Amino acid sequence: MEIAARFLAARPRTRWELERRLRRAGADEARIEATLARLAALGYVDDAGFARWWAEQRDRHSPRGRRLVEAELRQRGVPRDVLEELRDGELAEPALDHEALPTSEAERARITLQRHLRGRPLPADRKALQRVGMFLVRRGFDPETVRGALREAAAADQAGDETLDND
Repeated sequence: MEIAARFLAARPRTRWELERRLRRAGADEARIEATLARLAALGYVDDAGFARWWAEQRDRHSPRGRRLVEAELRQRGVPRDVLEELRDGELAEPALDHEALPTSEAERARITLQRHLRGRPLPADRKALQRVGMFLVRRGFDPETVRGALREAAAADQAGDETLDND
């Protein structure tokens, strides 16, 4: 129990991560199951809660596409049924603090693009624009969402240029 508690001190963990850590520590099967059952009863092991937490952390600190967030959760041992519930929005909970989090995939892509560009205008060069698009694809956004975010950014840049010309 002490090993699991120290492991949980850093951040929430999935059942799979805890089980793996306890095996690495040399605990026997009966002790692992008893520890996981006790932690689940106390509310410290909850894969659905972990999935919500992970998705919210991604939205808050480093927005990523749904596909990449799901891949990260699979790597951490979140069961398929929990991923499907997260995808369907059944696990969604309103954020406790009132900071606005992205609500759609397009909004996540737009925020990721803005952070990537850091106030610079969207590149006009075709190759540079492709690199920016591929950055968003690597972040887990589907190509249609990427094209929409790039179109929106280009329109915003163009509107900004027209405003400067009128001044």
